[in-house]
Amino acid sequence: MSTTTDDTALIDDAGELRAHIGPVNPLAERKVLARLDRFCRDFIALSPFLVVASGDGKGGADASPRGDAPGFVRVLDETTLLIPDRRGNNRVDTFGNILAAPGIGLVFMVPGINETLRVNGQASVTRDPALLAPSTVQERPPLTGLLVAVDEVFFHCGKALIRSKLWDPATQVERSSFPTLGRIVAEQTKAIEVAEAEANLEEAYRSRLY
Repeated sequence: MSTTTDDTALIDDAGELRAHIGPVNPLAERKVLARLDRFCRDFIALSPFLVVASGDGKGGADASPRGDAPGFVRVLDETTLLIPDRRGNNRVDTFGNILAAPGIGLVFMVPGINETLRVNGQASVTRDPALLAPSTVQERPPLTGLLVAVDEVFFHCGKALIRSKLWDPATQVERSSFPTLGRIVAEQTKAIEVAEAEANLEEAYRSRLY
């Protein structure tokens, strides 16, 4: 099978794209809100996981997972969210992107619900102790957080999660069927032995989540 793409098949014009895909469903246009209504706020309160998408302003992009107890993303008011930053590897890819280009996209998920919530807006990085204190877990307040000013918010239909059977226990992969992250990092970097990498990861999961 060829891996090359016929350049004539590429779409590089917005009008051409619309003509190829067809018109927007009128309801899909009308469902977009500028504020977080009660359905949006309730969904966020149930959500333990989201994906944060950001860009560096030069064409580079990044998508990063965020997860914690349901409701860890705080709704400060009907147009503002706070996403606390938990301990990680200090790459700060998302924060770096936000400093260069504040546009951000969020996808909230709730286990067992096939629909997702999408939020697009403008983000900033905060280190305000008073603002971050309510997000303290295990006596560890986050050092930083993402403040998101909401531009638009809407629910996304469940077709992707239905097709993927994401929440179906029968589709879960046996963990032993795929290498551990410790082994992957050790083999990819050649900078650490597998046993040490796996021990480090186990320790991080056990004692350095917050």
